[in-house]
Amino acid sequence: MPDNRKERLNNYIQLKGEVKISELEKIFSDVSTMTIRRDLEYLEQQGEVLRVRGGVVSIEHVSKQREEIYTQREAVNLEGKNIIAQKALNFVQGNRSIYIDSGTTMMAFAKLLSDGHYFVVTNGVNIALELARNSNASVNTVGGIINKETLSVSGANSIEFVKNINIDIAFIATSGFSVEDGFTNGYATECELKREVIRKSKKVILLMDHTKIDQNMLFTFARPQDIHVLITDQALPEAVKEEFEKYHVEIV
Repeated sequence: MPDNRKERLNNYIQLKGEVKISELEKIFSDVSTMTIRRDLEYLEQQGEVLRVRGGVVSIEHVSKQREEIYTQREAVNLEGKNIIAQKALNFVQGNRSIYIDSGTTMMAFAKLLSDGHYFVVTNGVNIALELARNSNASVNTVGGIINKETLSVSGANSIEFVKNINIDIAFIATSGFSVEDGFTNGYATECELKREVIRKSKKVILLMDHTKIDQNMLFTFARPQDIHVLITDQALPEAVKEEFEKYHVEIV
Protein backbone atom coordinates (compact mmCIF):
# COMPACT_ATOMS: atom_id res chain seq x y z
CA MET A 1 0.00 0.00 0.00
CA PRO A 2 1.31 3.48 -0.89
CA ASP A 3 1.06 4.97 2.60
CA ASN A 4 2.75 1.93 4.11
CA ARG A 5 5.52 2.27 1.52
CA LYS A 6 6.10 5.91 2.46
CA GLU A 7 6.25 4.89 6.10
CA ARG A 8 8.73 2.09 5.39
CA LEU A 9 10.77 4.44 3.22
CA ASN A 10 10.87 7.08 5.93
CA ASN A 11 11.75 4.57 8.65
CA TYR A 12 14.67 3.29 6.58
CA ILE A 13 16.02 6.80 5.96
CA GLN A 14 15.67 7.75 9.63
CA LEU A 15 17.55 4.58 10.61
CA LYS A 16 20.38 5.08 8.11
CA GLY A 17 20.58 8.89 8.37
CA GLU A 18 21.74 9.33 4.77
CA VAL A 19 20.81 7.14 1.78
CA LYS A 20 21.58 7.14 -1.95
CA ILE A 21 18.72 6.97 -4.48
CA SER A 22 20.39 3.92 -6.04
CA GLU A 23 20.17 2.12 -2.69
CA LEU A 24 16.47 2.91 -2.37
CA GLU A 25 15.86 1.65 -5.91
CA LYS A 26 17.23 -1.77 -4.91
CA ILE A 27 15.27 -1.97 -1.65
CA PHE A 28 12.00 -0.78 -3.19
CA SER A 29 12.42 -2.55 -6.51
CA ASP A 30 8.67 -3.16 -6.88
CA VAL A 31 8.09 0.51 -7.78
CA SER A 32 9.65 2.88 -10.29
CA THR A 33 12.37 5.43 -9.57
CA MET A 34 9.82 8.17 -10.30
CA THR A 35 7.54 6.81 -7.58
CA ILE A 36 10.39 6.77 -5.08
CA ARG A 37 11.24 10.37 -5.98
CA ARG A 38 7.60 11.40 -5.49
CA ASP A 39 7.58 9.69 -2.10
CA LEU A 40 10.76 11.54 -1.12
CA GLU A 41 9.24 14.82 -2.26
CA TYR A 42 6.24 14.09 -0.02
CA LEU A 43 8.48 13.25 2.97
CA GLU A 44 10.46 16.46 2.39
CA GLN A 45 7.23 18.47 2.45
CA GLN A 46 6.37 16.77 5.75
CA GLY A 47 9.71 17.91 7.20
CA GLU A 48 11.06 14.38 7.61
CA VAL A 49 13.89 14.40 5.07
CA LEU A 50 16.04 16.69 2.97
CA ARG A 51 16.81 15.77 -0.63
CA VAL A 52 20.43 16.23 -1.68
CA ARG A 53 22.34 15.49 -4.86
CA GLY A 54 22.06 11.76 -5.56
CA GLY A 55 20.23 10.92 -2.36
CA VAL A 56 18.38 12.00 0.75
CA VAL A 57 19.19 12.69 4.41
CA SER A 58 17.12 12.60 7.56
CA ILE A 59 16.35 16.04 9.04
CA GLU A 60 17.01 14.59 12.49
CA HIS A 61 20.40 13.33 11.27
CA VAL A 62 21.31 16.81 9.96
CA SER A 63 20.28 18.40 13.26
CA LYS A 64 22.42 15.98 15.26
CA GLN A 65 25.40 16.65 12.99
CA ARG A 66 25.04 20.40 13.55
CA GLU A 67 24.81 19.95 17.30
CA GLU A 68 27.96 17.80 17.18
CA ILE A 69 29.78 20.47 15.12
CA TYR A 70 29.08 23.10 17.77
CA THR A 71 29.98 20.71 20.60
CA GLN A 72 33.28 19.87 18.89
CA ARG A 73 34.11 23.55 18.40
CA GLU A 74 33.25 24.27 22.02
CA ALA A 75 35.83 21.71 23.16
CA VAL A 76 38.69 23.10 21.03
CA ASN A 77 41.28 25.01 23.11
CA LEU A 78 38.90 25.20 26.06
CA GLU A 79 41.68 26.40 28.37
CA GLY A 80 42.57 29.25 26.02
CA LYS A 81 38.95 30.36 25.71
CA ASN A 82 38.58 30.47 29.48
CA ILE A 83 41.76 32.56 29.77
CA ILE A 84 40.36 35.03 27.24
CA ALA A 85 36.99 35.12 28.99
CA GLN A 86 38.63 35.96 32.33
CA LYS A 87 40.62 38.78 30.72
CA ALA A 88 37.50 40.15 29.04
CA LEU A 89 35.80 40.54 32.42
CA ASN A 90 38.14 43.46 33.16
CA PHE A 91 36.49 45.44 30.37
CA VAL A 92 32.91 44.91 31.50
CA GLN A 93 31.26 47.98 32.98
CA GLY A 94 27.94 47.96 34.81
CA ASN A 95 25.00 50.05 33.61
CA ARG A 96 26.47 50.26 30.12
CA SER A 97 25.07 48.88 26.88
CA ILE A 98 27.07 45.81 25.91
CA TYR A 99 26.97 43.71 22.76
CA ILE A 100 28.12 40.10 23.04
CA ASP A 101 28.73 38.24 19.80
CA SER A 102 27.96 34.56 19.22
CA GLY A 103 30.55 31.79 19.39
CA THR A 104 32.13 29.33 21.80
CA THR A 105 34.61 31.85 23.25
CA MET A 106 31.72 34.24 23.87
CA MET A 107 29.82 31.47 25.61
CA ALA A 108 32.75 30.99 28.00
CA PHE A 109 32.65 34.75 28.59
CA ALA A 110 28.88 34.79 29.18
CA LYS A 111 29.16 32.06 31.82
CA LEU A 112 31.31 34.41 33.93
CA LEU A 113 28.75 37.23 33.91
CA SER A 114 26.79 35.77 36.79
CA ASP A 115 26.06 39.06 38.54
CA GLY A 116 26.13 42.79 37.92
CA HIS A 117 23.69 45.16 36.25
CA TYR A 118 24.14 44.85 32.49
CA PHE A 119 22.20 45.96 29.45
CA VAL A 120 23.13 43.27 26.94
CA VAL A 121 22.34 42.67 23.28
CA THR A 122 23.43 39.41 21.68
CA ASN A 123 22.90 37.40 18.52
CA GLY A 124 23.81 34.14 20.28
CA VAL A 125 20.73 32.10 21.19
CA ASN A 126 22.54 30.01 23.81
CA ILE A 127 24.33 33.10 25.12
CA ALA A 128 21.02 34.89 25.68
CA LEU A 129 19.74 31.92 27.69
CA GLU A 130 22.94 31.84 29.75
CA LEU A 131 22.79 35.59 30.48
CA ALA A 132 19.13 35.31 31.44
CA ARG A 133 20.27 33.45 34.57
CA ASN A 134 21.46 36.81 35.89
CA SER A 135 18.37 38.45 37.39
CA ASN A 136 20.09 41.86 37.27
CA ALA A 137 20.83 41.74 33.54
CA SER A 138 18.57 43.14 30.85
CA VAL A 139 19.02 40.82 27.88
CA ASN A 140 17.93 41.55 24.31
CA THR A 141 18.36 39.40 21.23
CA VAL A 142 18.52 40.59 17.64
CA GLY A 143 15.87 39.26 15.29
CA GLY A 144 16.67 37.14 12.27
CA ILE A 145 17.49 33.64 11.06
CA ILE A 146 19.18 31.10 13.34
CA ASN A 147 22.31 29.41 12.03
CA LYS A 148 22.07 25.98 13.65
CA GLU A 149 25.80 25.34 13.23
CA THR A 150 26.84 28.44 15.19
CA LEU A 151 23.66 29.03 17.24
CA SER A 152 23.78 32.64 16.03
CA VAL A 153 21.09 34.91 14.62
CA SER A 154 21.75 37.16 11.62
CA GLY A 155 20.10 38.61 8.54
CA ALA A 156 18.37 41.83 7.47
CA ASN A 157 16.20 42.07 10.60
CA SER A 158 19.20 41.79 12.91
CA ILE A 159 21.03 44.58 11.10
CA GLU A 160 17.98 46.86 11.27
CA PHE A 161 17.75 46.17 15.00
CA VAL A 162 21.38 47.13 15.57
CA LYS A 163 21.00 50.31 13.51
CA ASN A 164 18.47 51.57 16.05
CA ILE A 165 20.37 50.94 19.29
CA ASN A 166 23.39 52.44 21.04
CA ILE A 167 26.34 50.21 21.94
CA ASP A 168 29.00 51.31 24.42
CA ILE A 169 31.17 48.19 24.31
CA ALA A 170 31.08 45.36 21.78
CA PHE A 171 32.74 42.00 22.40
CA ILE A 172 33.28 40.42 18.99
CA ALA A 173 34.40 36.91 17.99
CA THR A 174 36.21 35.80 14.85
CA SER A 175 36.63 32.50 13.02
CA GLY A 176 40.01 33.45 11.59
CA PHE A 177 42.65 36.14 11.20
CA SER A 178 45.52 36.86 8.86
CA VAL A 179 47.55 39.99 8.20
CA GLU A 180 46.47 39.88 4.54
CA ASP A 181 42.72 39.39 5.02
CA GLY A 182 41.99 40.64 8.53
CA PHE A 183 39.22 39.11 10.67
CA THR A 184 37.14 36.59 8.77
CA ASN A 185 34.00 34.50 9.09
CA GLY A 186 32.37 31.80 6.97
CA TYR A 187 28.87 33.25 6.77
CA ALA A 188 28.03 36.39 4.77
CA THR A 189 25.03 37.45 6.89
CA GLU A 190 27.00 37.07 10.13
CA CYS A 191 29.78 39.23 8.67
CA GLU A 192 27.30 41.94 7.69
CA LEU A 193 25.95 41.98 11.24
CA LYS A 194 29.44 42.15 12.75
CA ARG A 195 30.30 45.11 10.50
CA GLU A 196 27.20 47.00 11.62
CA VAL A 197 27.87 46.27 15.30
CA ILE A 198 31.44 47.53 14.93
CA ARG A 199 30.22 50.66 13.17
CA LYS A 200 27.75 51.41 15.98
CA SER A 201 30.05 50.67 18.92
CA LYS A 202 32.07 53.21 20.86
CA LYS A 203 34.60 50.55 21.86
CA VAL A 204 35.28 47.27 20.05
CA ILE A 205 36.99 44.41 21.88
CA LEU A 206 37.86 41.36 19.83
CA LEU A 207 38.29 37.97 21.51
CA MET A 208 40.53 35.55 19.58
CA ASP A 209 42.39 32.46 20.71
CA HIS A 210 45.70 31.55 19.05
CA THR A 211 44.20 28.75 16.93
CA LYS A 212 42.45 31.38 14.76
CA ILE A 213 45.71 33.00 13.59
CA ASP A 214 46.54 32.39 9.91
CA GLN A 215 43.11 30.84 9.43
CA ASN A 216 41.22 32.45 6.55
CA MET A 217 37.47 32.13 6.12
CA LEU A 218 35.47 33.35 3.15
CA PHE A 219 34.34 36.82 4.29
CA THR A 220 36.27 39.67 5.93
CA PHE A 221 34.29 41.72 8.46
CA ALA A 222 37.03 43.85 10.05
CA ARG A 223 40.73 44.73 10.07
CA PRO A 224 43.02 45.73 12.96
CA GLN A 225 42.28 49.44 12.49
CA ASP A 226 38.58 48.74 13.16
CA ILE A 227 39.07 47.52 16.74
CA HIS A 228 40.38 49.02 19.97
CA VAL A 229 41.39 45.97 22.03
CA LEU A 230 42.51 42.44 21.13
CA ILE A 231 42.26 39.79 23.84
CA THR A 232 44.08 36.52 23.20
CA ASP A 233 45.46 33.54 25.10
CA GLN A 234 49.07 33.39 23.89
CA ALA A 235 51.81 35.70 22.67
CA LEU A 236 51.21 36.74 19.08
CA PRO A 237 53.63 35.97 16.22
CA GLU A 238 55.84 39.01 15.65
CA ALA A 239 54.37 39.93 12.25
CA VAL A 240 50.83 39.77 13.66
CA LYS A 241 51.80 41.78 16.73
CA GLU A 242 53.38 44.48 14.58
CA GLU A 243 50.20 44.74 12.49
CA PHE A 244 48.11 45.51 15.58
CA GLU A 245 50.69 47.85 17.07
CA LYS A 246 50.72 49.81 13.80
CA TYR A 247 47.11 50.78 14.49
CA HIS A 248 47.62 51.28 18.25
CA VAL A 249 45.43 48.33 19.19
CA GLU A 250 45.71 47.38 22.86
CA ILE A 251 46.82 43.75 23.13
CA VAL A 252 45.81 41.88 26.26
